[in-house]
Amino acid sequence: MDIKEAVISAIKELIVPELDEMKKDINEIKARLELTNKRLDDMNAHLVDQSRRIDETNKRIDDTNKRIDETNNRIDAVHTDLIKRIDDTNKRIDDINKTINQLVFQVGKIGQEMERIKREEKVTADILERLGRLERRVIGD
Repeated sequence: MDIKEAVISAIKELIVPELDEMKKDINEIKARLELTNKRLDDMNAHLVDQSRRIDETNKRIDDTNKRIDETNNRIDAVHTDLIKRIDDTNKRIDDINKTINQLVFQVGKIGQEMERIKREEKVTADILERLGRLERRVIGD
């Protein structure tokens, strides 16, 4: 055997089994890479689905926030109207209280006038009684 064949034979004995082992390892790596890629594709599809769900949830949240804003605007309008009505009612109550105070004052004056009239009636009755006694004394004597 010449040197060339001896070198080729030695290479075949030393390198070819290593190459076969490397090919086997590469094939295993390829198979694992395919499984990993499949798993990544599944995860990507899952993430896309989750992203879609998040987008839908965000849209529902945005719609809910919009309805809340509309409700708050209506509440503000009702609040403003209610404050105006309360202010108007308070003004009317103040006016009524003034009227009541005027009436109470007038009733007080009428009460005083009635007391004066009662006193005058009492004085008149007393005078009439005295006149009657005087008349009985004058006529009866």
